[in-house]
Amino acid sequence: MFLTIGTTGTTEKPATDLGFLLHKHPGKTQAFGTSHGTAHVFYPEATDQRCTAALLLEVDPVALVRRGRGKGRGGAPDTALAQYVNDRPYAASSLLAVALSTVFRTALKGQCAARPELPGQERPLRVEIPVLPARGGAELVRRLFAPLGWDSVETTPIVLDERFPEWGDSRYLRLVLEGELRLEDALRQLYVLLPVLDDSKHYWIAPDEVDKLLRAGDGWLAAHPEHALITARYLARHKRLTRSAMERLELARLAEADGSEAEELDNAVGDSPDDAADRDDVARDRSVPLAVRRRDAVLAALREAGAARVLDLGCGEGQLVQALLKDTAFTEIVGVDVSMRALTTASRRLRLERMGERQSSRVRLLQGSLAYTDKRLAGYDAAVLSEVIEHLDLPRLPALEYAVFGSARPRTVLVTTPNVEYNVRWESLPAGRVRHRDHRFEWTRQEFRTWAERVAARHGYTVAHRPVGDEDPEVGPPTQMAVFTRAADGVETGTTGTGTTATLKEGEAA
Repeated sequence: MFLTIGTTGTTEKPATDLGFLLHKHPGKTQAFGTSHGTAHVFYPEATDQRCTAALLLEVDPVALVRRGRGKGRGGAPDTALAQYVNDRPYAASSLLAVALSTVFRTALKGQCAARPELPGQERPLRVEIPVLPARGGAELVRRLFAPLGWDSVETTPIVLDERFPEWGDSRYLRLVLEGELRLEDALRQLYVLLPVLDDSKHYWIAPDEVDKLLRAGDGWLAAHPEHALITARYLARHKRLTRSAMERLELARLAEADGSEAEELDNAVGDSPDDAADRDDVARDRSVPLAVRRRDAVLAALREAGAARVLDLGCGEGQLVQALLKDTAFTEIVGVDVSMRALTTASRRLRLERMGERQSSRVRLLQGSLAYTDKRLAGYDAAVLSEVIEHLDLPRLPALEYAVFGSARPRTVLVTTPNVEYNVRWESLPAGRVRHRDHRFEWTRQEFRTWAERVAARHGYTVAHRPVGDEDPEVGPPTQMAVFTRAADGVETGTTGTGTTATLKEGEAA
C-alpha cells in the first residue's frame, strides 16, 4: 500500500516544514512495525519549493491471517485460499488507515512541539493514492471528499486488464486530492474514509470504534452530507453502534460552530478581540467588536453576582475562560463543550500544559453535552450560556433547560443570544438571513423575554434583562442578556416583565 502527501512553499515558508508537522525528518528513511507488517516513511523530494512524504506499508499476509483468523475477510473454511490471495498488500484500506494513525500520531492530533504554530496553518496539499478500492465508484469518492474543502478530487479508473479493454474497469481507482487544508484535517479525513471506501475492516468492530470515529470526524463529519453512509460503513453496519454514533453526531452538529464568540458579524469592526480586551475603554468604544463587549458584560454580571466558581457552558475555544482566569476573584472555572476540537483549541489558547500549578488548579475543561444532566456541573455559583441556545434545534431546548436550571441549578445563570430585530442594522447581512450559518433560530426581544420568564417560573429563578452593545431606539441592542437568579429553596419564582417578579408556591402549576 502506498500514499504520498506533498506540499509547496517558499524560502520564507519552506515546504520542508512538512517534516516538522509529520515529525519525520526529510533526510532519513524510517521504518515502523505494525501488527500486520512494516510501514516505511521516506521523502522522494524535499526542497524549500516542494516536499513530498511517502508512506509505504508492506503487509505480511501470514501475520494478517494469524491475527484475523475467524473474523473479517477469510474467516470461513471454504475461503482458506482467499486468506493469502487478496488485495490487501496493494490497495488502500483500513490497514493503511491504522498505519497512518500509528506513524503520524502527533500530526493527527495537531501537535508539533518544535514548531507549535505550524499545525493551525492551512497549506497547499497534494495527496495521491495509486490504488484505492471504491465500492460505489468514482462518484462516491467525489461525494465523500468534495465537501471537505478540497479544490480538486481527481479519480482515474484502473482497468481490469489492459489486454482486454472490453472487460471494463475494476473497482479500483487512482485518487489525487489537491487543496489548501490543515494537515491534521487531511489525515483525519483519510483515516475515516479509506475503510469507508473499501467498505471493509481487517479487524473486529468493538464499541470503542464509535469513539475513534467521533474523534477523527470531529469538526467535519457531523455536517457532512454523507455522514450517515460514512458512519454505517465505518462501523461495518453494526446497527447498535451506528445508532449510538448517529445520536452523538447529532449532538456534535449542534456544536459545529463551537458555540464560541467568534460569530460571523461580531468581529466585523475594530481591533481583534484579544487585543481590544486589554484596553481600558473597551466598554465605551463603539468600534470594539461585539464579542468583546458581550464578554465584558458577562464578566461584569458575574462580579456583581459575587460568583467565584463559574461554569462556561458551550465554552468553544475558551475566550471567556481566558478572561475569567485573569481575575483572581474567580477561584474555579470550568469550561464545558461537546466538541473535542474546540476543547483542544481552548487548551492551546490557555497554554494549559505550560501553566503553573496554582493557576492550573483554577481551571478545568470538560467534554459534555448540555442536552443531558451531568453531576459534574452541580454546586457552582454561576453558569454562562453565551451565544449557545441559538445553536440548538428548538425541540432540544427543553433538555438544555432542565440540565442547567433543573439539575445543575447554579445560583446565577447568564444567557446571551442575538436580537434578531437588530439584524436590519447589519449592512452585510441579507434580509431574512441569520447571523451565523449554524443558528437554528434568532429571537426578538419579546420572544426571548417570554422564554426566559417561562424557564424562571418553572425552575425557581427570577430574571432580569440587560442590553449588550449600543441600544438602537427602534430595534434594541445587537445582543440581549438574561440574568437568572435562583430563588429561595422551596419557592419557585418567575417574572412577568423586566424587573418584576411573580411568585409561585410549591406545587402550583407554572
